Amino acid sequence: MASIQTSLDTLLTADGALCAAVVDSASGMMLGAAGSGVDLEVAAAGNTEVMRAKLKTMRALGLSDTIEDILITLGKQYHLLRPMAQKEGVFIYFVLDKAKSNLALARRKLQDVEKEITF
Repeated sequence: MASIQTSLDTLLTADGALCAAVVDSASGMMLGAAGSGVDLEVAAAGNTEVMRAKLKTMRALGLSDTIEDILITLGKQYHLLRPMAQKEGVFIYFVLDKAKSNLALARRKLQDVEKEITF
């Protein structure tokens, strides 16, 4: 098991990793952050809205499933949002340089880190 900061630092070892944060989706506040390249406070608040919207849509559709992760592909970056299975209402936000990263490996690292993080 690893602390929030240790877990975020581990994410940043992925090829092309720029920054990462653990976010409370009830408030949009960060519980931890690492890296640079994106204003993480603004991103945490904004991506909280993305997470809420997707969950609301799933409820409206009557889907009884969970979100594994949400991928937002920009021209130069990947933005991954992964809800934490062990801590409802918390997600990990991970930003990668598209040209320098391997999306499959980054998603796998994010999955592994999510399993090990402790509060």
